[in-house]
Amino acid sequence: MNVGITGLGVYLPKKRMTGEEIARIANIPVNIVKTKMGIDEKTIAGNDEHTVQMAIWAAKEAIQHAKINPKAIDVIIYFGEEHKEYPIWTAAIKIQEEIGATNAWAFDIQLRCGTAILAMKLAKSLMHSDENIQTVLLAGGYRNHDLIDYENPRTRFMFNLGAGGGALVVERDASENIVYESDIITDGSFSEDVIVPVGGTKQPLTPFLLEQGLFRLDVTDPEGMKQRLEQKSLDNFIKVIRNSLMKSGFTESQLSYLAMLHMKKSAHDYVLKVFDLQDENSIYLSNYGHIGQIDQILSLKLALEEGKIKDGDVVTLVSAGIGYAWGAVTVQWGKQRG
Repeated sequence: MNVGITGLGVYLPKKRMTGEEIARIANIPVNIVKTKMGIDEKTIAGNDEHTVQMAIWAAKEAIQHAKINPKAIDVIIYFGEEHKEYPIWTAAIKIQEEIGATNAWAFDIQLRCGTAILAMKLAKSLMHSDENIQTVLLAGGYRNHDLIDYENPRTRFMFNLGAGGGALVVERDASENIVYESDIITDGSFSEDVIVPVGGTKQPLTPFLLEQGLFRLDVTDPEGMKQRLEQKSLDNFIKVIRNSLMKSGFTESQLSYLAMLHMKKSAHDYVLKVFDLQDENSIYLSNYGHIGQIDQILSLKLALEEGKIKDGDVVTLVSAGIGYAWGAVTVQWGKQRG
C-alpha cells in the first residue's frame, strides 16, 4: 500500500518584521541578526490571522490542489501550535467544520516544531491499520512570535519565530509523491528547558504575572541547555535523516533535496555538507524565519515553485522541536519508482 502527497497548501501573512527591527528592539548588532541568526525578515501575523485560521486557509488550498471534495476526507490531523485562538480547544474539529469535511473525524497532536513529521507518520500508520481510511488532511498554524520578548537575551535563539499555516492531503494507493519511512528521536533531558512559566497548573496566570510579561517563552537554564544541545543536536539531525533514508530503501547519495527548518545558517550549511549537498539542494528560509511546524511544508512548496525538485527526486523533510525532538521523513517526488 502506497501513501502519497496529493495536495499542498501554505498560508503566509503579508506583514513582515525585518532583521533591522529585531536588532533595534533587542539591542544587538544587525549583522548578528542577519548573518548568524539568518533573519533578513520574517512573517508576522495580523490581528485577524489567528493560528487555526491560518491552518484553515492552508487546508483549503491543499484541498483545491488535490482536486478532491472535502467530503472525501476521512481524518483530519491538526499539527499546529497550542498557542491558538483558545487555550483548551480541539482545533482539528474547527477545521473540519470550516472546510465542510462532514464525513471526517478529527484530532490534534503536539510535538512542538516537530509535529508535521509526526503527523505524516501517524497518517500513514492510520491508513495501514484501518482500510477504511483513504484520505487524510494534515493542517497546522503557527504564530509563536507572540510569545517572544525581544528584550530577554535568554530567548535570543527564538527571535526567528514567525507565523503562517501549512497543510498536506495524503491519500492511500497514490501513484506519486510517495511517503516512505520516518525517524523520530526525543530527549527528555531538555523537557523543561524552554517553557511558558505561567498559565498552567503550577503557576496559574494572575493579573500581576500578566503585567510582568511572564506569559511569554523563557529558558530556565540557558547556558546548561546550550552546552547539552551542542553535544547532541546536529548529531541527531544527521541521525534521523540517515535513518529515514535507510528505512525507506534509499542511499545518502540518492538524496536530492532537504526541506529543513529555519535555524542558524552555520548549522544549516553543516547538515548540507555532511550529505554532500549544495545550496541548491535546500532553501534557507531567511526571508520567512522559523514558522515552527510549517517550515518543511513551506520549503517543499518553494522548492517546487523554483524547480529545485524534479520527478523522481528523493526528498527528506527534517525538523527539530523544543522538548527536545528531532524527526525526518523521506518522500520520492513524482511518479512512483519502478
